[in-house]
Amino acid sequence: MSNSSEDYDLVRQIHSVLVLHFIEGLKQSEIATKLNLSTSKVNRLIAQGRKMGMLKIDVESRFQRLADYETNLIAATSLTGAVITPTVSGNPDTTLQQVGRSAANLLLESIRDGDVIAITGGKAISAVVDNLTTERSFDVTVVPLTGGVQGKYFTDVNHLATQLADRLGGKAMLVHAPLFAESSAQRDMLREVGSVREVFDLARKANVALVGVGSIEPTGSSYYDLNPVPDADRKMLVGMGVVGELLAYLIGADGSVANYALNTRLVALNPGELGACGRVIGVATGAQKTWPIRAALNGNYLDALVLDEETALSVLDITERSHHVA
Repeated sequence: MSNSSEDYDLVRQIHSVLVLHFIEGLKQSEIATKLNLSTSKVNRLIAQGRKMGMLKIDVESRFQRLADYETNLIAATSLTGAVITPTVSGNPDTTLQQVGRSAANLLLESIRDGDVIAITGGKAISAVVDNLTTERSFDVTVVPLTGGVQGKYFTDVNHLATQLADRLGGKAMLVHAPLFAESSAQRDMLREVGSVREVFDLARKANVALVGVGSIEPTGSSYYDLNPVPDADRKMLVGMGVVGELLAYLIGADGSVANYALNTRLVALNPGELGACGRVIGVATGAQKTWPIRAALNGNYLDALVLDEETALSVLDITERSHHVA
């Protein structure tokens, strides 16, 4: 029969060691000095405390709901990763920058030296680049997934690729071709130009692809910064069942590329080619992105998604409703 006094003294000593180590943050050597024990004795007491179930670690966060939403989003889709940031009510620009910062952190967690990073243009990707800071340089190559549209800072994918490479300490290889060719024949010719083909070959097998998900609603869509079509055509696209844009391709609710003439003139990888990339990270924010995101998920184009809370809840809502209908 064990001596209860000895048991109490042992448990009390273990408790003291656990508090000093896990609560007050002392190193094992500091505890040994403080309690006049050997370091090996302190180590044994910690191990014994674990075995006796005296140590319970509880990690709490005031943003636990966001972590729960991330779990729900992954469970309801084909995603393997999700990051949801708080929505800054009434301030979409601040929300965009917050999403960009979280996507930049996820990108840094995803890349390794020697990697190829392929990117699209767009406001969301521009926000990622603007918010990226790193403590060391990465030996990476950044390439565009599409041709470029000069004009606004976020439509020039070559500019964004160069900026991202500079911030990471890597190099950029650029696509010197427009996003929209004048015909499908010209598109085919441009894609076969040696320098363009070389970049797209790298992009197809990129270790990480960073892509924006675009809206085509008649108002508030950056797609029309790429392709300024008349209002009547914008309404026509919605009537055709087009719900979003990915890699500048217009896509339907099921994620398939729409039967739209302009899609045949794009100097860009097809969304279906993203499947050969190691990890595809989508970035989007705003209520108008709900159906485009859902379409991109239906097409299984994304491995991870970074978005804000309100947008995530909208995506989860239509996902749950579609499951109930099915």
